[in-house]
Amino acid sequence: MALDHTPMSSHPCCSFLLVCLLLPLSWVSCVLPHQPAALHIPSLVAHTPLPLVRSRFSAQAQLDFTTHCNASCFHRGEQARPEELAEQLAFETLYSNGSRTLTAVDLDEDEEAEWRPEPAVPFLATGRRRGSTGRRRRQKRQIYGADGRFNIRGDHFLLDYPFSTAVRISTGCTGVLVSQRHVLTAAHCVHDGKDYVKGARKLRVGFLIPPSSLVNVTLPSTPSKKPLVRWVRVKRTRVPKGWIQGPLEVSMDYDYALLELRWPHRRPFMRMAVAPSAQDLAGKRIHFSGFDSDRPGELVYRFCPVEDESNDLIYQHCDARPGASGSGVYGRVWDNSLERWERKVIGIFSGHQWLEIDGENRDYNVAVRFTPLKFAQICYWVHGNQVDCSKD
Repeated sequence: MALDHTPMSSHPCCSFLLVCLLLPLSWVSCVLPHQPAALHIPSLVAHTPLPLVRSRFSAQAQLDFTTHCNASCFHRGEQARPEELAEQLAFETLYSNGSRTLTAVDLDEDEEAEWRPEPAVPFLATGRRRGSTGRRRRQKRQIYGADGRFNIRGDHFLLDYPFSTAVRISTGCTGVLVSQRHVLTAAHCVHDGKDYVKGARKLRVGFLIPPSSLVNVTLPSTPSKKPLVRWVRVKRTRVPKGWIQGPLEVSMDYDYALLELRWPHRRPFMRMAVAPSAQDLAGKRIHFSGFDSDRPGELVYRFCPVEDESNDLIYQHCDARPGASGSGVYGRVWDNSLERWERKVIGIFSGHQWLEIDGENRDYNVAVRFTPLKFAQICYWVHGNQVDCSKD
C-alpha cells in the first residue's frame, strides 16, 4: 500500500484546519466545505442586434423597489420552458447617444434540457421551507430589529478590497465593479420596465475618493470629511428582456443591468460566480456594501444569513434602505482550484418583497441570484464571446 508522504503543512485539508486554528472563528468558516462538481457554463447564441426607436427617457427612478409574490410566482422559474428562457435572456442595449438595439438569443439545443433551472427546496405544510426561520411581518420594512449596518470610513477601508468595488450610480443607486470596464447594478435603477429613467440619458458611475488621498488640492474644510466622488460616463447599458415589459413578479427575477464605462478604471474588481446553495456559502452568509439614502455620503456595509432561496432569488433580512439597490451581493465561495474561500459576486440586491405562501405573509429583502444561464448572459455582455466565459 502506497503511503502519502505529503508534508502536513502542505496538505490541503491540513492547511485549511491549521488556518482555522490560527484565525478567529468570525473570520473563516472552519467546516471543511462541500465541493460541488465543476459547473459547465451554458452557451448562448446571440443574433444580430436589431435597431429600435430611440428611448423617450420618460420614467422616474425608483429607489424603493417593492413587489408581491405568491406560490405561483415563487415556483415560476422552475417551470419555464426553453423558449421562454430564451425570450427572457434576450437583451436591450442603450448607447450613450440615445440609440438602442434588441439582441435575441438562442440556447444551445444540446444544453436546453441540462440547464433547465433546478427546482427550489419545497415549502413545508406550514409555509416554511426547510432551514427557514419562518419569521413573520416586521414593524419596520427593510430594517429588521436593531440596525446591523456599518459605515465604512477612512482611506484604509474605502480604498481596500472588497469595499473599493462598490460604486455609486448617478440615478441614486449602487453598483459593483466586475471587470476593468463593467459595473453591475439593478435594472430598475435605469429602466422602469417600460422606458429608461430620465437620468439614464447621461448615466455616470461614481468612484469614492477619500479627501486625504488628494494632493495639492485646496478643498473647503468640512467637519464630516466625507469622501468625494469622481464620476465616469457610461458608454452603453444592457438590460435583459425578462425585465423589460415583463410581469412585475417575474421581472424582479431579472432585475439586473450591466454598465460599460467609457474607459477602464484601475481598481480591483470582484469576480462573478453562479450562485451556489446557501449550504455552500461560508457561514451561509451574504454580504454587500451600498449607498443607503438615510446615510448620505457614506458607504454602508452589512452581512446576514440567507433565510430562504428560490430558483431566481435570495431571501434575507440584511438591513437596507433605498439607494442600496444594485449592490453586488457576494459570499465566500469555495474555489476548488485555489483550495480556499473566495469572495465572489453571486447576485444583485434588488429591493423588498412580500411573500405569501400557504396563507402566511412574510417580508424579505431580496437579491437576484446568478443562475448558470444568467451568469452566461452577463459573462457574454462582459467578454463578447462564450470562449472566455467558459474559463470563468
